[in-house]
Amino acid sequence: MPAPAATAVQETWTIREIADEFGVTHRTVRHYEDLGLITPERRGTTRVYHRRDRTRLALILRGKRLGFPLEEIRTIIDLYDRPRGKASQLEYVLDQIDERRSDLEQRRRDLEDAITELGEFERRCRADLRRLG
Repeated sequence: MPAPAATAVQETWTIREIADEFGVTHRTVRHYEDLGLITPERRGTTRVYHRRDRTRLALILRGKRLGFPLEEIRTIIDLYDRPRGKASQLEYVLDQIDERRSDLEQRRRDLEDAITELGEFERRCRADLRRLG
């Protein structure tokens, strides 16, 4: 007698499980759903999240931490579904990383300049105060 066919068990998550795992609110998860960034299955009024939704949510949150706007994140994760999927996604992401890094480095230079200027202004104010005292 042949062995029974192996059935793939598809793992699913509830909104509570997904939100808890990623440390976000249910509202945040629903917001990304409203934007079409994740598309859970609906069983009546219940949302059922599959591995694809979980992966997309992880990418969304990583992109947000790195400062990417949601539309850039959408482009990045949608590229995966296109022909050349992973390669075109990675090429696009590398371009975005270069742009983001350049922006952050400029912001760091601007902050360093502002801190230096603030220090100089403080030094002058303290010197003026000593002269008045």
